[in-house]
Amino acid sequence: MKHIAIFASGSGTNAENIIKYFKNTKTVSVVLVLTNNPKARVLERAAALEVQTVIFNKSQLNDPKWGLENLPNLDLIVLAGFLWKFPEHLLEMYKNKVVNVHPALLPKYGGKGMYGMHVHEAVVKNNESETGITIHYVNEHYDEGAIIFQANCAVHKTDSAIEVASKIHQLEMEHFPEVIQTILLSDV
Repeated sequence: MKHIAIFASGSGTNAENIIKYFKNTKTVSVVLVLTNNPKARVLERAAALEVQTVIFNKSQLNDPKWGLENLPNLDLIVLAGFLWKFPEHLLEMYKNKVVNVHPALLPKYGGKGMYGMHVHEAVVKNNESETGITIHYVNEHYDEGAIIFQANCAVHKTDSAIEVASKIHQLEMEHFPEVIQTILLSDV
């Protein structure tokens, strides 16, 4: 059995989708959801699906001892809408075992401050004809880790940032759990 922990900062729809995807499998289990936001809806979603949760602050996350005490023996850490830079000591502890989904086709629209609606608004403002998602390994720089998978969608001249966000959300729901499964099962 492979074990996953999910870090999220917000509503948790990606986390919920991933938990449900693996809920009845005998090969992968989401064992923990962690958040830096005590008001994040991801806490309710995880509790409803009977997954343990942990709330932490920045000093805890940046403390190597906290990571050793609070992160079980994991096969993969998934960042699903987690907005803080992931600390280097955890990247070292889980070398090549931390993945993120980004709401654009990297390297475009990546970097600090480029998340959620900020990305979609920039895509629309710049009259892009396509956008998409990028699932990538996390390294010490925002959105610069090795790309694992990308999926794209068209952006029409009449699309608003909200319409683009909806298209991106559909791509995340469809592809993120499958890519996680592929990563884990190829690592057998």
